[in-house]
Amino acid sequence: MERIKLAIIGVGLIGGSLGLCLKEKLGDKIFITGLCRSQKSMTRAEELGAVDLATADIEQVVSDADIIFLSPPVLQIVPMVEKILPYIKSGAVLTDAGSTKKFIWQELNKILPRDVFYIAGHPMTGREKSGVEAADKNLFRGKAYVIVKDDEPSAERNTAKEKLMDVLRLTEANFLEIDLAKHDRCASIISHVPHLTAAALVTLLNNAGDDLDSCLKLVGGGFKDTTRIASSNADMWADICMTNGEAITKHLRDLQNILGDVITAIENKDRQAIHDYFAKSKACRDKILDTVTFDPN
Repeated sequence: MERIKLAIIGVGLIGGSLGLCLKEKLGDKIFITGLCRSQKSMTRAEELGAVDLATADIEQVVSDADIIFLSPPVLQIVPMVEKILPYIKSGAVLTDAGSTKKFIWQELNKILPRDVFYIAGHPMTGREKSGVEAADKNLFRGKAYVIVKDDEPSAERNTAKEKLMDVLRLTEANFLEIDLAKHDRCASIISHVPHLTAAALVTLLNNAGDDLDSCLKLVGGGFKDTTRIASSNADMWADICMTNGEAITKHLRDLQNILGDVITAIENKDRQAIHDYFAKSKACRDKILDTVTFDPN
């Protein structure tokens, strides 16, 4: 493998973890440049070894880059590509870590030249903590990593995709290909709506009024586990809601209907219906546990 130049735009949890992993695996065979939100973060990214060079000079970050990994909040990805576009070399591969795919795909394909290749991706991993300080070289290992199916493959795009995959496979993630719409629907169910629900539970507690102090004294592991992901980055999740609104609102209404049925059962003192609700959900989750390895982070 020839020496690779990788540019990471957004050296936070995901971008920083990728950098740490690839530097350990490839050493001097890869040179990583990075762009962060602040000078403090850029300095820390260099100190931790997530990048070889961090700078606010976007031309220096992306010029001559073979691969550009985009990891800012979703709504910042397209504006960032517009900024770096004059400095991207012919044949470069762009990929991203965006949690929603259709919006980014549609917008980038309007502005990218034919000799720059966008391969949409989404590493399905993360933590409630953000920033390069939270980065972990093993963050991707064993986790699902979506590569969006290409509806119009060509020899050039296939070559670009393989160049990217040669690098990404070093993360030891479990790669799978699905189409744009299915990705966004599935991500809504298994990630986006759970985050919104966790935030709602925290809001419910915070709205407890005179009972708040007593509730806080009673908080235990169940509440902490259920709401852990509510500590995630607010910018990231606001952008996700803005770019996957159709799927998210549909699934929130589905959840609303489920909870509405539970409310009705409780009001009617229908113990059997309530029992069946819990029993069915337990059986479903137990079955899922037998086939899926959950991310403890």
